[in-house]
Amino acid sequence: MAHPRAGLSRSAVGWALAALLPLGFLGVFFAWPVLAIVRLGLREGGVLDALTSGETWRLVGFTLGQAAASTALALVAGMPVAFLLARADVPGTGLVRAAVVVPFVLPTVVVGLAFRALWPDGGITPIVLANAFFNVAVVARTVGGLWAQTDRRAEDAARALGASRPRAFVSVVLPALAPAIGSAAAVVFLFCATSFGVVLVLGGSRHRTLETEIYLRTVQLFDLSGAAALSLLQFAAVLAVLLLGALARRRGETALALREHAELTRRPTGGEWGVVAAAWAVVVALLVPVVGLLVRSVSTSDGWSLDGYRALTGTGERGTLAVSGVDAALNSLRTATDATALACVFGVLSAVVVVGLRRSRAPGWLADGLDTALMLPLGVSAVTVGFGYLVTLNALPGDLRTSPALVPLAQALVVTPLVVRMVLPVLRAIDERLRQAAATLGASPWRVWREVDLPLAGRSLVAAAGFGYVVALGEFGATSFLARPDAPTLPIVVARLMSRPGQLNSQMAYAACALLMIVTAAAVLLIEKLRVPARTEF
Repeated sequence: MAHPRAGLSRSAVGWALAALLPLGFLGVFFAWPVLAIVRLGLREGGVLDALTSGETWRLVGFTLGQAAASTALALVAGMPVAFLLARADVPGTGLVRAAVVVPFVLPTVVVGLAFRALWPDGGITPIVLANAFFNVAVVARTVGGLWAQTDRRAEDAARALGASRPRAFVSVVLPALAPAIGSAAAVVFLFCATSFGVVLVLGGSRHRTLETEIYLRTVQLFDLSGAAALSLLQFAAVLAVLLLGALARRRGETALALREHAELTRRPTGGEWGVVAAAWAVVVALLVPVVGLLVRSVSTSDGWSLDGYRALTGTGERGTLAVSGVDAALNSLRTATDATALACVFGVLSAVVVVGLRRSRAPGWLADGLDTALMLPLGVSAVTVGFGYLVTLNALPGDLRTSPALVPLAQALVVTPLVVRMVLPVLRAIDERLRQAAATLGASPWRVWREVDLPLAGRSLVAAAGFGYVVALGEFGATSFLARPDAPTLPIVVARLMSRPGQLNSQMAYAACALLMIVTAAAVLLIEKLRVPARTEF
C-alpha cells in the first residue's frame, strides 16, 4: 500500500466516490433509524444503570456463548454439505441445495416450536441445535460457492507428491477457503447472536439474549432507556466480531486461481465417500423438524385432516384471517422479489467497490470500513430497526411509513450483507493477471468487469440472489413491525395464527408453514435450473 503522503491515485478516488452510494443507502435506511431509537432512550436517562447491572452482563455472556457454540456446530455440519455441493458428482445435489435452504427460511417461532416438541422443557441445548439448524445453509452455500470454482489441480498435485488426503486438505484446500469460511462464520455468529423466536420459545424466562431482552423492554415494558443500553452493547459486540472477522479474512486471503474450464466435480473416491455420507446425514437431520411440521399440518386430535389447508386457501372456514394464505404467499413473493433485486444491486456494487479499493492505492481502512459497515444490519435488533423506521421515515418525501416499499427496503437490509459475503470472496480470488491482460488489450474497466469478473463470479452471484430471495421470503423480525394489516406475508400469517387459540388456527399455522416451504423449495429448484452456464474462454 502506498504511503499516505503519496496521495490517492485517480482510481482510488473513483472507488472512494463509488462507495458513497452503498454508504448512503445504509445511512438513510439503517444508521438514521437505529440512532433515532438510541437517542430516544438516552434522552430518558437510566442507561448507565443498565450498563452497570450484573444482569445485563449475564445477558451479554449468554448471548455470545450460545452464538459461539451454534456457529461452531453450524461450521462442522456445513462443511461436508459444502463439499457435496461443490466437488461431488453424485445424483441429487439439486435436491440437497433445496433441502439445505428450506430450514433457513422458516420463521424462527415455528422452528422454536418444532424443537420444543423434542425438548419440552427447553434449555441451552435445543437453543444451540435450533440456531445451528438455521445456519447450516449459510456455511454450505457461502463456502460451497467458492469451493465450486477453485481449481482442484493444486490439491491433486499435493496428493501426487505423497500428501495424504487430510494433509492435502489442511495445507492446500483449507487456506484457499479461509476467506469464505471466515465470511460464513461471521454471518452465522451474527444470526445466532440476534436470534429472536428460537430463544423466546426455547429459553422462556430462564435463558434470555440481548435480542429478546430488547424486545421485552421495548414492546412490553416500554423501557426505552434499558433497550437503548442493550442496543449499544449489541452494537459494540457486533462491531468487535466484524472487525475480528475482517482481520481473519484479510490474513487468510490467498492467490487462489478460479478456472472455469478445469475439472470441478467428479465421482468421490476413497475417504471422500465418508464426507458425502456425513453430508447426507446432515441433510436428513435437517429434514426431521421439516417433516414434523408437515405431519402436524394434517394431524388433529380426531385423526388426519386437511381442514387447515382448506381454511388457509379460503375454500373453507377462514377463521379470523384478513387475507387467504394464497394472497399472503403472493405478498411474500412480491416483496421478496423487490428486496432481492434491490439487495443484488447494492450488494454487487458494494462487493465490486471493496475489491476495487483493495486493488487501488486507497488506504486499507477504507475497504475494511466499508466491508464492516455492510455487515452491521445483520447484528442490530430488528425491533430497533422497525421502530426506528416508524419514527424517522416520515421526514422523507412521500412518508415511506405508509408505502408498500417499506417492507422490501427492510428485507433488503438483511439480504444485502449475504449477497456481499457470497460474492466478495470470489471477486477477491480472481486472478489479477486476467484483468490486466484484458486492460492491456484495450478493454475499458466496464468491459473488464463484463468479460472477466462477471463470467467467473456469475455462479456465485446467481447463488447469492437465490439465497437472498429465500431469506427475504422467510424474514420475520422487521416485517412483523412494518407489514400492513391488509398485506401480510406468510411468516406474519404464521405468527398471528400461532398466537390464537383453537385447533383450526394451529392447523392453519402449520399449513402456512408447509406452503412457505413449498414456495421456497420451488424457488430454489428454479434458480438451480437457471444457473449461469460455465464459460470456457479463460
